[in-house]
Amino acid sequence: MKNIRNLLFYTLTIGLFSGLMYVIIVQGEELEIGKVTIKKAAETTSSWQQFIETYQQNITSPLAILLLQIITIIVVARAFGYLCKKIKQPTVIGEIAAGIFLGPSFIGMYYPEFSGFLFPLKSLGNLQFLSQIGLILFMFVIGMELDLKILKNKAQEAVVVSHASIIFPFALGIGLAFVIYKQFAPTEVNFLSFALFTGIALSITAFPVLARIVQERGLSKTKLGTLAITCAATDDITAWCLLAAVIAIVKAGSVVSSVYTILMAGSYVLVMLKVVQPFLKKLGDVYSYKEGLTKPVVAIFFITLLVSSYATEVIGIHALFGAFMAGVIMPANQNFRNIFIEKVEDVALVLLLPLFFVFTGLRTQIGLLNDPYLWQITGLIIAAAVIGKFAGSTIAARFVGQDWRDSLVLGALMNTRGLMELVVLNIGYDLGVLTPEIFAMMVIMALVTTCMTGPALDLVNRYFPEKNIELPDSVVQTGKYTILVSFGSPQSGRSMLRLAHSFIRKAPSNASITALHLSPSNDLNQFNSDEYEQESFEPIRQEAQQLKLPLITLFKPSQDIDRDIIETANLGNFDLLLVGIGRNVFEGTILGKVLGFTTKIISPERLYDTITGKEKFFDYSVFDDRTKHIIKSVKVPVGILVEKNLTKIENIFIPIFSLSDSFLLVFAQKLIHHSDARVIILDATGVIRQNPELKETISAIEQIAPNHIALYHDKKIEKEFLEQQDLMLISLDSWKKAVETHSLWLSHSPSVLMIRS
Repeated sequence: MKNIRNLLFYTLTIGLFSGLMYVIIVQGEELEIGKVTIKKAAETTSSWQQFIETYQQNITSPLAILLLQIITIIVVARAFGYLCKKIKQPTVIGEIAAGIFLGPSFIGMYYPEFSGFLFPLKSLGNLQFLSQIGLILFMFVIGMELDLKILKNKAQEAVVVSHASIIFPFALGIGLAFVIYKQFAPTEVNFLSFALFTGIALSITAFPVLARIVQERGLSKTKLGTLAITCAATDDITAWCLLAAVIAIVKAGSVVSSVYTILMAGSYVLVMLKVVQPFLKKLGDVYSYKEGLTKPVVAIFFITLLVSSYATEVIGIHALFGAFMAGVIMPANQNFRNIFIEKVEDVALVLLLPLFFVFTGLRTQIGLLNDPYLWQITGLIIAAAVIGKFAGSTIAARFVGQDWRDSLVLGALMNTRGLMELVVLNIGYDLGVLTPEIFAMMVIMALVTTCMTGPALDLVNRYFPEKNIELPDSVVQTGKYTILVSFGSPQSGRSMLRLAHSFIRKAPSNASITALHLSPSNDLNQFNSDEYEQESFEPIRQEAQQLKLPLITLFKPSQDIDRDIIETANLGNFDLLLVGIGRNVFEGTILGKVLGFTTKIISPERLYDTITGKEKFFDYSVFDDRTKHIIKSVKVPVGILVEKNLTKIENIFIPIFSLSDSFLLVFAQKLIHHSDARVIILDATGVIRQNPELKETISAIEQIAPNHIALYHDKKIEKEFLEQQDLMLISLDSWKKAVETHSLWLSHSPSVLMIRS
């Protein structure tokens, strides 16, 4: 009854007001008297033509063009970044290349009509201002990611290396400006302005890119990595102060007339450090938790950012310096900075920053370099940049006591320019100090010097080999039964820790368990890695406390996770490596159905490989490449856990297919002795029946632990029996045979621990 009443009300309401609107429209047409010409003009155009005209207006409206530009830029930048990552180059290179690709150097040259539609000249102003907002947010994040505490620890060495890495290329830049000023400097730009900008362009280092490379190379927690980060931080602060002074001089026209601007900038910095920073510190200490950062509190920090940027723009040293300074003076509370960086970083890096790369690409006209002589000048600029930065850093590092290997590594890292170089170049272009030709040459220099960092480090490692990984003394132990647990998710880590504990429960003093967690280095930044480590290990440590189990933890960002797992396992003198394979490896695959992991969709890649004969219909090689590599390369026994709600380890099922599976009895003994487990051994092929020694071994175990081990000869295993088991222990070779023979009991098996001896 209620539904009928609602329907009646709905019908009457819609009908009544629709009729009322129709009457008003009909009456309103009489008001058109005196406007007949407009009506006739509209009537002369067909409805379809009116639709086309309206559609064309909509698709070329400023907002539609801007949204289409953003969509295109993000997609292309992600694609180029992905390709660069595949060839082990920083993603920033791909994003810069994406900008050049979309600009006049490629799309504009070969597809001018498309380029004219997507990037019309009148739209570039909107794109520029939006990219500037992205840069302001990015520089704010960079300021927050600078940990000024590390400057105190290695301040002396860092200042020497950093300032040497600035003065060397700066001097070469001044000399280079003397050579090319007359031919390439814009008219009405004095030599001082051109020379200063050339010098600063050659002497910049990209702190964000360097920090990421340090992580990817596994140097984060080494003395060399700390020194590199400290030098880059010192370089960043010094370079931005120099840039502010250079901008002031360029705008004022001379050093003397720029004194007032520099004095104002000094006053601004003083106010930020002595007035604003203490206020923000008190605020950050009170609201350093996630729920405390309410919208009004966040608004205060964003207003500080915007006011700081506005102040430096008005003073004449560019808004980006204000954004950087605002980030530096943010509360040093690590928890606060992590939360705030998370709020800003994704929008700045993913959405807005690619706009800056593409805008730079739109300005970069490589086609202007249409003469061999211009490419010679480009080579000269690159040589001056590399020699100045690389040599300056290397010589200074060697002088302060670093060996040649570390000095060369530091030189290669400090030669990285990346995004920071593009920021400087765009400022110079906007101020009219750089011509389009010099701008294009400098962009190429930024790309080359950033691209060469990885290969340069590889060359150093080749001719000055790095010592093998040195594990902590607590990890490398002799005379104990040691287990390495390598986990991805904390939940799988807890299960593997319980499993490892079941092998050593009654003798923890004669055993040792190490938990290893490696994280892709590109998912972390220098500032949040410690917090991520703590969050990753917290559930594992809680589980260890509940089990009263001493635990050693190892964590590091990794560029090659399987390689690092292999090296850690081989160098650590371990007796067993445990790795986890979650359900997702098998879900959606044909083998997943056999194992009881059923989903509605079969993985198309696996199905295609099966059809084309690349994989067998049933094949244990459903392991991903990482697991295969680990199984093949680790020298110690490897256990691969396929977990299906493993909560307790009391009932164990061990199928024996061949004589080589006898090593599993050692693990059975450990489980019986340490965990009072009940083990059932299945003589799947009759090998135990034919081998008296195996029979005696099983009998000996039974005498020591009566009613804890039993031998089955029946090949037919019931579903009910398997459902009563907690864990199936099987050799990797036997696992393969069981899958190849389509053993139906696999689909009802409990959690599986496959062991490769």
